[in-house]
Amino acid sequence: MIAVLTGDIKNSTEQEASIWLPELKQALNHYGKEPKEWEIYRGDSFQLVTTPGKALEASLYVKASIKQFKNLDVRIAIGLGEKGYQAEKVTESNGEAYVHSGKCFEGLKRQNLGIKSSHKAFDDQMNLLLELALLTMDHWPPATAQTVKNAIKNPKKNQKELAQLLNKSQGNISEELTKAGFDALQKMTKFYNAQLPKP
Repeated sequence: MIAVLTGDIKNSTEQEASIWLPELKQALNHYGKEPKEWEIYRGDSFQLVTTPGKALEASLYVKASIKQFKNLDVRIAIGLGEKGYQAEKVTESNGEAYVHSGKCFEGLKRQNLGIKSSHKAFDDQMNLLLELALLTMDHWPPATAQTVKNAIKNPKKNQKELAQLLNKSQGNISEELTKAGFDALQKMTKFYNAQLPKP
């Protein structure tokens, strides 16, 4: 089983690519190597292959990375399934997970994050949770997104250490993580991992 994330940057033309592209590359690099595990194509679209256990966290990390820039957001479809054919480039690989990711991406209309596997009950449950989580995540201001990104990137750091890293007060960090719904997001990620369909 693998997970394939297919995504694109919303409102990408509102900011120079030179501003957000390095951040997107850094986020994808955090979860894999280019071009076998991730690629950016058509300027503002990307694909990342990772493990099912890392897929949701990676989606939240990419979202937080992009939401650091005003008016930008990201749409991501997570496809879970068998690996199939692995090419030298992720965009030339195919298989069940790629098909699920593509179909899920086509179905993303108003919702910015979705998931598709061969298990409908799991998908329905997770997509409902994601829809609720997005009510908060879609409205993260840049400073909050920056804090969330760093909290995901440094899971061992406490709020005091995050405050030092970001040059903010501990009160700031605490407030931003609370506003971001970070505790609930961590619970959702744990729940997702516990419910993951076994191959």
